[in-house]
Amino acid sequence: MKSLIPVCLTLVLLIAGTSRLSAEDSAKPLDYEVDLRVVTEGFDGKTCWVQARTGAIPQAGPFPATVVLTMQKLLLTGSDVFYALNEMRTTDGENWVGPIKHDTLARRRLSDKHEIAVCDFTPGWHAKTKKLLGTGHTVRYENNKVMHVRKRSVAYSVYNEKDHTWSDWTTMSMPDEPRFESCGAGSAQRYDLEDGSILLPVYFKKKGAKQYSTTVVLCDFDGEKLTYKKHGSEHTIPVKRGLYEPSITKYQDKYYLTMRNDDKGYVSVSDDGLNYSEPIVWKFDDGKELGNYNTQQHWVTHSDGLYLVYTRRGANNDHVFRHRAPLFMAQVDPETLQVKRKTERIIVPEKGARMGNFAVVNLSPSETWVTVAEWMQPIGIEKYGSNNRIYTARIKWSKPSRQDD
Repeated sequence: MKSLIPVCLTLVLLIAGTSRLSAEDSAKPLDYEVDLRVVTEGFDGKTCWVQARTGAIPQAGPFPATVVLTMQKLLLTGSDVFYALNEMRTTDGENWVGPIKHDTLARRRLSDKHEIAVCDFTPGWHAKTKKLLGTGHTVRYENNKVMHVRKRSVAYSVYNEKDHTWSDWTTMSMPDEPRFESCGAGSAQRYDLEDGSILLPVYFKKKGAKQYSTTVVLCDFDGEKLTYKKHGSEHTIPVKRGLYEPSITKYQDKYYLTMRNDDKGYVSVSDDGLNYSEPIVWKFDDGKELGNYNTQQHWVTHSDGLYLVYTRRGANNDHVFRHRAPLFMAQVDPETLQVKRKTERIIVPEKGARMGNFAVVNLSPSETWVTVAEWMQPIGIEKYGSNNRIYTARIKWSKPSRQDD
């Protein structure tokens, strides 16, 4: 019995020490490292890969997910001339298969002159149905040029992880009202609720209108069909094309919405995920404007911190189209809705190509990826070092995100 006392005392001390270290670790400010990887690269001078985004299918084993990356070819001599979506895939984060073209995500011919395609596609895991759901919108072409006055619809497709195929892309019906004649979820970052409902941000306008409005749609998804239930408050500004390409997240007990405008980025907050405050211009915490304009921004969310990924002016990047590189990441003050300037870091470097079309995916509580392609327009930017690289910027957190937040 006496010999057990020292052993028990040692165990108590070890447990106490471990608990103290754990408490000390949790009290430390959240930090991260960036592991920047190139998935693929190479440029033929005629087309390039764009709209590279990733979704993560949870899996058992040392690597937490099968990562499915979608991307599509762009014709350099046109404007937004997209072709079929392709897939690359990894089960270990190191070795990739693909690109694999999916005819189910290809263009469809409407007439001798007209075609329709799906674009601005973002795959995301839907935990309730255990399906990878990709959302985006349609684009219509006449003689291989984007139709300026056109109908637009929210498009989606569902991934079959057993045979690595995508369902034929289809569209989600919106209310039969003129203002939803052009309605899309292009490049949108959605938020899935615990009951399986989806908060999908969209932007819309009636035929011939100049300004888009942004709203968040509450959707049902049964594993196959995406269905509109209702939508929340509508927001726009009387500046050029209004507010569009929205993305949302939830941090602690509030929802946050970020939106694109031609002149400035905007942000808004909500208690219920549907009804948002009046949008305000993105600013640093010193009161100066962020400098983001005419491109999207997306959220990186950890239980201990809310972050924004964005591009901006004023980074020795005047040679980059619309200052869409490098990619910055910085922490957001959730109360003031301002970006903390001292936390700003470059997570993907600038090599002349624009990188305004990107996406965020949580691989695990300890790792988040930002995926982006070097968009090789305008012609000639390769002289700065770009090579149509597809990057994954892997955010390695100093402590795991708590799943209950």
